[in-house]
Amino acid sequence: MTSDMCSASGRLDYANKVMLAPMVRIGTLPARLLALDYGADVVYCEELIDHSMLQCQRVENELLDTVDFIKAQANHPVFRTCAREKDRVVFQMGTADPERALKVAKLVENDVAGIDVNMGCPKEYSTKGGMGAALLSQPEKVREILTTLVNGVSKPVTCKIRILPKLEDTLSLVRMIESTGVAALAVHGRFKEERPRHPVHADIIKAITESVSIPVIANGGSLDYIKGYADIQQFREATGASSVMLARAAQWNFSIFRPGGLLPTDEVIRDYLRYAVDYDNVALNTKYILQQILQAEQQSPRGQKLLASQALRDMCALWDMGEYYDEVQVRRQARREELERKKGVSRYKPILVDGVYTMHVEYIRKAYPSAVSPKTILLDWSRREFLPQPTYETKKHTLDARFHSTVTVGDKRYASSFWHKAKKLAEQAAASVCLKTLGMHDGKLQGETMEAKHEGKLQSETMVTKDDGKRHTKNQWKDLSGHSPQRKKCRTEQANSEGKVDTFNDLELEGKEAGKSQTQTDDSTRKTEQSFTGDQVVTENGSGHKVDELYKQKCHNLAS
Repeated sequence: MTSDMCSASGRLDYANKVMLAPMVRIGTLPARLLALDYGADVVYCEELIDHSMLQCQRVENELLDTVDFIKAQANHPVFRTCAREKDRVVFQMGTADPERALKVAKLVENDVAGIDVNMGCPKEYSTKGGMGAALLSQPEKVREILTTLVNGVSKPVTCKIRILPKLEDTLSLVRMIESTGVAALAVHGRFKEERPRHPVHADIIKAITESVSIPVIANGGSLDYIKGYADIQQFREATGASSVMLARAAQWNFSIFRPGGLLPTDEVIRDYLRYAVDYDNVALNTKYILQQILQAEQQSPRGQKLLASQALRDMCALWDMGEYYDEVQVRRQARREELERKKGVSRYKPILVDGVYTMHVEYIRKAYPSAVSPKTILLDWSRREFLPQPTYETKKHTLDARFHSTVTVGDKRYASSFWHKAKKLAEQAAASVCLKTLGMHDGKLQGETMEAKHEGKLQSETMVTKDDGKRHTKNQWKDLSGHSPQRKKCRTEQANSEGKVDTFNDLELEGKEAGKSQTQTDDSTRKTEQSFTGDQVVTENGSGHKVDELYKQKCHNLAS
């Protein structure tokens, strides 16, 4: 941070600054860091609602070197920040209650430079809860919220408003706001009913700056005034404001903050994608921001491919950054494994927790072929091993309505430490943990991911080559102590079919490495085999064992 960012007291100074405005779905960490890179002095996060933040816990993310405010069992944080922006990021909240506002401010105050209250958003999702622009007609509530925050936190407090229909009412409101002790006031120079297509009222912002002594931050000039960096000063002079806050001009091209001028769109996108990858930004959010940068170029062939993309890597590939994405994943995986070694845990190796073999596994349905799932593979395997049908015990988290399941197979129990949004997903994750613990493949499609490579390594370690030249699975159904479960004696007592059973046992282990999915039958070759299900026609073999016809044919083909 440059020396002029803070006042003599060490608090954020809002005078003579150029700022990134708070924008819903835009002001996430990658966008904020990019704005700072290009020259923004201060950056605001998107408006975050107090009720949502109060469900979060503060977590230091060692993997990304970030501080995350995340709900219990959620996949992604509500608010993510890092050390680089700590002295320059302002946290904006949506609130209509002083006590809730104070609780949120206390939650984040040690990780941000300032606290701001949204009092200007005209959208229904904000106003229907009495927040945003709805507060403009409740000056006493405005006074109470701001006074509570100013007296309750150590960081400077500000608010962002819109102008009222009558100038005298606007001036009365801003003088009252100044009396609460706020450090600055941001003013969007439009009425509540007006939208970006309407001209900004620079004259009213100027009247406000002349009526208060605190810094006024002018906002709303992207359409009428600001097309490039030099125009920022023009808007500052037209409004008489101390500082300028940019929203749409920055949304279209974050390099608007560069004194040297705007950069080409592709260069800005690549710079943005680096931060999105580095900080594991949500793919949907990344896609939305890229759409705003592209604007009319969304209709181009590449823009259409972006609209069809779902994964962050696919977006990177459109701008020749697929290799960068892969490199980051390799480094991140190495870092993850280093941290797991220090903590004595692993997502790839089960640990025994209160008698339950546990791994951190998230079940994502689209990662599996159709008609294939860990539950069906586990059920089919249990039947062939003459074990009781797997049973699932599922519980629901009362706070966030997420589910956790434990599966019992034989006399052992397995579970994932990840809580899922649906009961069925939780059961699938538990089945996956069971299969992985036993050294079997859970049916998941294997792409070129670190997890797939790691699983492939584990599987290859369980394969041995016998004298017949074929590869067979070694010790697949063994628990961590090395003891195999008891099988029914009838499996070996039928002498006239013993050969068939032995052949079946040897080959079924080889075939079920991929369950009903892709399979690796040789270290150098992967072949996608025909899937099979328990719904196929079955017959009784000489030992009374029920065997899938399709599966038996596959075993015969492998043997030959």
